[in-house]
Amino acid sequence: MNYFDRFWATAVDYAWGLPLVILLIGAGIYFTFACRFLPFRGLRHAIDILRGKYDKDDDPGEISHFQALSSALSATIGMGNISGVAVAIALGGPGAIFWMWVAGLVGMSTKFFTCTLATMYRKKDSRGIDQGGPMYFLEVGLGNAFKPLAIMFSVCGMIGCLALFQVNQLSGLLYSYHGISRINTGLVCMVLVGVVILGGIVRVGKVTSKIVPAMFVIYVVAAMYIIFSHITLVPAIIVSIVKAAFGGQAVVGGVTGVAFREVLITGVKRAAFSNEAGIGTAPMAHGAAKTKEPIREGLIAMLGPFLDTNLVCTMTALVIIITGVVAAPDMDGVLITVNAFETGLPGVGQMVLTLIIVLFSISTMISYSYYSLKCAKYLFGERVGGWYVYIYLVSLPAASIWSQDTVLNIIDTCFALMAIPTLIGALLLSPKVVSALKDYYVRMGL
Repeated sequence: MNYFDRFWATAVDYAWGLPLVILLIGAGIYFTFACRFLPFRGLRHAIDILRGKYDKDDDPGEISHFQALSSALSATIGMGNISGVAVAIALGGPGAIFWMWVAGLVGMSTKFFTCTLATMYRKKDSRGIDQGGPMYFLEVGLGNAFKPLAIMFSVCGMIGCLALFQVNQLSGLLYSYHGISRINTGLVCMVLVGVVILGGIVRVGKVTSKIVPAMFVIYVVAAMYIIFSHITLVPAIIVSIVKAAFGGQAVVGGVTGVAFREVLITGVKRAAFSNEAGIGTAPMAHGAAKTKEPIREGLIAMLGPFLDTNLVCTMTALVIIITGVVAAPDMDGVLITVNAFETGLPGVGQMVLTLIIVLFSISTMISYSYYSLKCAKYLFGERVGGWYVYIYLVSLPAASIWSQDTVLNIIDTCFALMAIPTLIGALLLSPKVVSALKDYYVRMGL
């Protein structure tokens, strides 16, 4: 292992520990009680907002509620759901899935608070367009004393929001099954993604609002077919997941206590990578939504973690466990999942999942570009920060030839360091959200 790999392997060990897990889960539980279980009570109203019932042409922002959710989901529903789940099972056993469920449920409230704040505390850029995200609600909502945290978020976001994992897994898949060299895949992705992202968030929103629903439906149909074909096995699998979550199934070389810690951290880490609740990425997309009602955008955003983790990730996990494919720690996650789908759908599983992975990967590469550019523009201004798009594009072919472990360590480390300022800001500003929520419900007669 060279110095570059060792550095990130050491960094992720320091960044991801029980303190961060406690912060992520603890904040989510606090937010859930603070908003009186709104994610479960407000689903009907959230769906009405998503349908465009309350949209107005003169609302501030750049994209519609649906496009904002699509942009955010295109970044969250992706390789984290396909290969990230496989990595979780390989490293933490089936029990890691339980902690992904927990993180997904409490993450709904976290998304509500952080995305509400992203639209509540927006700041106009040099073009006069309202921008939102953790860096803005830290600076505008809490004042200049908290600007160092906003800078910390943006610096880590520039790296953490590079689409390294997506291009790495896609290149690995196409090389393993089709013999396409990794670097060629990276170069093609660089060109395709560049054509879209140079058009800005409006074009990103338009493209992802078409790709995301299509790939979501295809994936769900394929996974549900395999699951229902083995439906009698599902109850026993659910029981095994719950038992393993509390140390019932030790991971490699561990006694029960060590196993529990590893299972817990692995599950929460992979959930954070998958649904990004508390990380601060989704608020940057939702902060661009056309709305004068921050609460509405928060209600839309809270749908993300459930769809991403509690629905899509669960289906992936069930398919992997049902088919009984080998999930070894040294295997690329994407290959584990493709093998599972090919086993469940002989002759077509590999082809179907390859198509889905291409769509997932490209859509996530598109959306992540907006996040990393937004961080760069916050730090360096619209003109200078805009040049970061070329660094983003060049990173795609570079990451296509790196190892899976190195790529995951880079992203996990940066996500951990993004979560700290995001959650500190959200916790300190949470009374503002609760007050706005009460006012909104009174005005809307809900």
